This record gives sequence, structure tokens and C-alpha cells, in this order.
Amino acid sequence: MSGDGAGKIPGGEDGGKPAEPSGVDLARVALRAAKEQARARGEAAQQKKQARRGGGLRSGARRDGRDPLPLGAAINRLITERGWETPAAVGGVMGRWPQIVGDDLALHCVPVRYDEEPDQRVLTVQCDSTAWATQLRLLAPQLVARLNADLGNGTVRMIKVLGPGGPQHRFGPLRAPGSTGPGDTYG
Repeated sequence: MSGDGAGKIPGGEDGGKPAEPSGVDLARVALRAAKEQARARGEAAQQKKQARRGGGLRSGARRDGRDPLPLGAAINRLITERGWETPAAVGGVMGRWPQIVGDDLALHCVPVRYDEEPDQRVLTVQCDSTAWATQLRLLAPQLVARLNADLGNGTVRMIKVLGPGGPQHRFGPLRAPGSTGPGDTYG
């Protein structure tokens, strides 16, 4: 064999230049690219459809997270998920206040606020007279024990008793800008 290059195979091991793709090869490459693009568009459309339908989950005979719940169960689930157990329990106490403290005391003393911060846990109670405020202050340790027995130990650490407030200053519709109320015009 002579060194004139007659034995070289185009694109072969001899280091020759690769052959240019012919028309049939170009058609195959174009067809393969078109199929991949169509598959990608189809998958994207399918994902959009599934997202609209709830993520591709199908209803079946078994329960899943999308099934309807009774109202009480849904509220309990929400309270648990959000961590509202203590505020909900204290709210229940405020609703049952007459049964907890008795009708006489409940007529004159009303729970106003509960500070749930762990270092505080204070129940604030407003009384309509100083006599009832004094009575509630004397009963506060027993009331804290009763509340903690009902709600869980350490839920209420202290009861803050407020006496009767002063008269309410009601602001009318005609008020000067920057005014602090009726007290700013007198002495």
C-alpha cells in the first residue's frame, strides 16, 4: 500500500475529517429534536393540568387530606396546627366564667385580657366596684389553682385585678386635630 491516502476511511481512525451529515441524517436529527420539544411541551401541559386538578391526586375510596371534615374536627385541627391550644382554652374559660367563679362574682367581675407570654401568663379581670375588686384579690390564689386545674398547670400564674375605671371621655364628631379630648381645654 502506498501513502497516497487511498486506504483512508472518512471520519475513521486515521484522523481524517468527519463526513458531513447527509440529508437523511439531518432529517433524523431534526425529527429527534422535534420529538424532544413536543415531549417537553406535553409534560409541561400535563403538569399545569395536574396543578389545576389538585396536584394529580385522585379521589378514591380511602381518606386523604382533601376530604371534608366536620366543623368541630376542622377547628380542632386548625387550633393544633397553629399552636393555639392555650389561647383557645383561656377563651373557653372566659366563656364559662360564671360557672368557674360563681354567679355573684361573675356579675361584678369580668375577665378582660390574658397575656400568654411564658414569663407572664396573667389573667386581667375588671371589677365594677372596689369592694368586689378587694373580694377578688382575696380569692385570687384559690381561683388561680382552680384555673390551672381546669386548663393545665402553669397556664395562669397571676390574676391582675382592676378596679372601676373613671368616666369614659367620648369624642364627638367635631374634634380639633391634635386634641387629646376634653381634658386639654381645662386648666
